[in-house]
Amino acid sequence: MEHNRWARLVTEVLAPWVWVLFLPLVVAWRVTGHVGQTLLWGLVVGVTGSVIPMAIIVRGARAGRWDGHHVTNRAGRLVPFLACISSLGGGAALLIVGGAPWPMIALAASMFATLVVALAVTFGARWKVSMHTAVSGGAVIILMATYNLWLVLLAPLVGLIGWSRVSLKDHTRAQVAVGAALGAVAGGVLYWVLL
Repeated sequence: MEHNRWARLVTEVLAPWVWVLFLPLVVAWRVTGHVGQTLLWGLVVGVTGSVIPMAIIVRGARAGRWDGHHVTNRAGRLVPFLACISSLGGGAALLIVGGAPWPMIALAASMFATLVVALAVTFGARWKVSMHTAVSGGAVIILMATYNLWLVLLAPLVGLIGWSRVSLKDHTRAQVAVGAALGAVAGGVLYWVLL
């Protein structure tokens, strides 16, 4: 029982929406070094990539449209994916029109790419990939590209998140491993290349 409590805590505290809310602020601070611009550009990405989609997901879960705010049922993920892609796409458009710094646009693009690839795997290959490890795997690479290579020391967090998802029986080991690789490449490496 204690084991599941720790797994649930990790799953909630290090959930995708948490990473997607705070990562843009951390990137924006490095890029701008200015509190106002950090909040402006960071929150554009954070709100459109995290807050708006999560509000839609939670509302749908409460209405019984899917099995919870983590949407563990593969077939139930279409609307949440489309909500995330649409909202983040709107945020990316705001960044472009508003003249945001290029790394913020690159960040939104890499997050968008991760969602599109995950959607393709989920419905094209009909296989459930872990978005928890996809987002955290991409975030670690993005932080390394933004700050320095020493942030590879955050990589064990991805493993911890994977452990929590498998322990809760929400994913298999293969699903968390593929998620981490998908996020690292489609999100992290793409961001690094775009820089």
